This record gives sequence, structure tokens and C-alpha cells, in this order.
Amino acid sequence: MENRSAGRLSDVEFRHKWISEAAYYLSERGHFLPGRELDDWLLAEKNFILMQITRYQAIAYEDGGISIQGLRLLANAIGIERLETMTLAEEIIQAIQKLLDIDPCFNSLPGNDCNEFESCLWKVECRKIVARWHPLKAW
Repeated sequence: MENRSAGRLSDVEFRHKWISEAAYYLSERGHFLPGRELDDWLLAEKNFILMQITRYQAIAYEDGGISIQGLRLLANAIGIERLETMTLAEEIIQAIQKLLDIDPCFNSLPGNDCNEFESCLWKVECRKIVARWHPLKAW
């Protein structure tokens, strides 16, 4: 029987390969203009992260919801550092948001509603978390 994982890239190797290839194609699309290398790399990196989040959320939705273990796998795949210090789903999601330069949400103070609700990748999870903090809050 063939060992499928023998030729498989690690998460770090896969991430780097995907981003470098995407950055190349972004650069090609821009006719390889000099001085755009970092911008192309950063855009490819952001696209990779968004792709991984979307993929994770689709799987989590099919499996019945977000789990801390699943969030840890996602965070590891996209390069979140000091993951071992994070014990709550909110902490991991906030670290992911910071990586994307999004203002972290899940503000637990009453009356501090999210201003980015419509475009937020985490709106479903946010509603669940806020409901735990403020069980009487109506949406």
C-alpha cells in the first residue's frame, strides 16, 4: 500500500509554496513591474489566509460548528505565532484578525456592537460568543 503522506508538504512548506506561486502570478499580471515584489507577496499571503479561513469555515459548518482544535489547526496553517498560549476560541480568532489587519472583535462590553458585521468572516461565531456573554441580547 502506498504511503500518501510521504510526499506531502508540511503546512509551512505548503504555505510558502502557495504564496510564492501566487505572488509570481500577481507579478506576471502586473508585467513584472519593479518595486511591486513586496506588495505582490503580501497580497498573495492575504489571499492564502482568506482561502484557508473560508475552507475551514465550510468544513466547520458541515461538521456542526467551530471547535478550538479546528481553530488551532487553522491558526497553525496560516502562521499564527504563540498559539500555545491561546486557550479560547476568541483569542485565536482575534489573532487571525490581527494577522489580516482587521480590528479584532468579540468586545465583551455591553453596547459595543461590531461595526463590520456585514463583511466579517466570523459573524456567525461572533453571534454565538456574544450570546454567551449577553444571553438576553436580541439580534
